[in-house]
Amino acid sequence: MVNDQMVNRKTLVLLLGPTGVGKTELSLRVAEHLHCPILNCDSRQIFRGIPIGTAAPTAEEQARVPHYFVATRELEENYNAGQYERDALKLLEELFTTHPVVVMTGGSMLYADAVCKGLDDLPAVPDKIRAEVQSHYRQHGLTWLQNEVQRLDPDYWQTVDQANPARLAHCVELCLTTGKPYSSLLTKSTNDNRPFRIVKVALDRPREVLYARINERVKQMVANGLVDEARKVYPKRHLNSLQTVGYKELFAYFDGEYDLDRAIELIQQNTRHYAKRQMTWFRRDKDINWLNADDDLPTNIQKIDKLLNQ
Repeated sequence: MVNDQMVNRKTLVLLLGPTGVGKTELSLRVAEHLHCPILNCDSRQIFRGIPIGTAAPTAEEQARVPHYFVATRELEENYNAGQYERDALKLLEELFTTHPVVVMTGGSMLYADAVCKGLDDLPAVPDKIRAEVQSHYRQHGLTWLQNEVQRLDPDYWQTVDQANPARLAHCVELCLTTGKPYSSLLTKSTNDNRPFRIVKVALDRPREVLYARINERVKQMVANGLVDEARKVYPKRHLNSLQTVGYKELFAYFDGEYDLDRAIELIQQNTRHYAKRQMTWFRRDKDINWLNADDDLPTNIQKIDKLLNQ
């Protein structure tokens, strides 16, 4: 419940957790409870045309609570964490004039950190280094990029989408440009420059329960039309916005590399791997207050209220 103390302290409630853990319903209930909007910080839900595979909030869910950064960008746009930081901070400044509390939720670790801590200004990559990295990639393929990231920045390797050549190449380029691990350049060490308080909470479940939920959710996505959705965007499969779990596996299925059952198995497997990387990232953040996703919604809302009133 919003009280006088909250009104005087602009507060961003950041609800985190791995994919499939149950963030959506809790974020809706918290936002309804606090009478505030939701900012999405999922780097794929921000794109139009792929709502099933990204588990974007449905029309019914968006009717319950105003949402921002859902299906606001075209697949062809090159949108990144730096742009999201600027856009989100500008929007928060506006929202805080009428809402003492705003909820932000999603699973994109870098997007969340960009808003909370800010991104350092990354140096420009010299054309020579970019050309060398691209040349090696063309000659030796994805495995070369993966090996280079593991060698140059093992911390980033634990959290990055390990099958995304664009992100891997960017990491290698920055490591070679600066002589430092890319992960050390990503976020500033403090959020003292933010003109609002940040309360971080994250949902957790036992790993076997989370993995079972992920497997079932993938099956439900397929039942809801994921294959047809992927087929519609297949002509754009080269775009960076589609280099993500769910679409890459189905594109390979369309190319005849394996059958649909195998594609579904790979989507489940790669989603589980992504959830593991998310948890690795979140566990490093000592500011996160962990909630048990098995607790009922009123219990977790009460815990969030308590954090807001501290």
